[in-house]
Amino acid sequence: MNTDNKVIAYIHETAVIAPGARIAKNVEIGPYSVIGENVEIGEGTKIGPHVVIQGWTQIGRDCRIFQGASIGEEPQDLKFKGEKSYTFIGDRTTIREGATIHRATGEGEETRVGSDCLLMALTHVAHNCVVGNHVIMSNLASLAGHAIVEDRAVIGGMAGVHQFVKIGRNAMVGGMSKLTQDVVPYTIVDGRPAKVVGLNAVGISRAGIPLESRRNIKKAYKLLYRSGLSLQQAIAVIEQEVDSCEEVEHFLRFLRNAERGICRERREAE
Repeated sequence: MNTDNKVIAYIHETAVIAPGARIAKNVEIGPYSVIGENVEIGEGTKIGPHVVIQGWTQIGRDCRIFQGASIGEEPQDLKFKGEKSYTFIGDRTTIREGATIHRATGEGEETRVGSDCLLMALTHVAHNCVVGNHVIMSNLASLAGHAIVEDRAVIGGMAGVHQFVKIGRNAMVGGMSKLTQDVVPYTIVDGRPAKVVGLNAVGISRAGIPLESRRNIKKAYKLLYRSGLSLQQAIAVIEQEVDSCEEVEHFLRFLRNAERGICRERREAE
């Protein structure tokens, strides 16, 4: 075991730490936890009991990992053949009881969870997923392989996200939703299959997005969902009629790259 500055706050005597693991100062590791040979744990991180961290995994600073979590294990993917792949967790992220985060399929590929995230109990992040910063995943929410979740998205409990689906920034996904298409930034989706039920006005306000930008987002949203235009037509009209700002430019980039199609708006009859 390699340690920075030879200072460790607490490692329980029953924990199993591989000789090659790199443990920074002020790390706590609870009873019966297992830390693998190629794991790196950042300063100030606290790891509870019965946690398993394996593979080529890097945990950031000041994270909290609760009992029973499993990070960096081999992916649940038949294509995986034992190749060297990675798992990265950012700073100040909280991973609650029984959560699972698997390393990637593919030589040199990675699974990544950003900083300041909250992954509640029994959540699952599959191989090759990319989760941004300030993301919340509620209990039992699950991401299939290669899913992308942008910054400040919120995923409700027991929601299931299909492989390769993208969830845009500041979006909110209702509990028990089934996502098979991309979730446009700044929207709220719900249902099986998930449909757009409105603009996440509260979320974008709390995120500190300026008022004028919020007005532009609302106008772009109406052109996309209320004008009767096709996706490509809506993109063209938004480019012409909505004042440019960083949020609208991101909105447009997301639409241009929505390879699985986007969640459509729920109609009153539904």
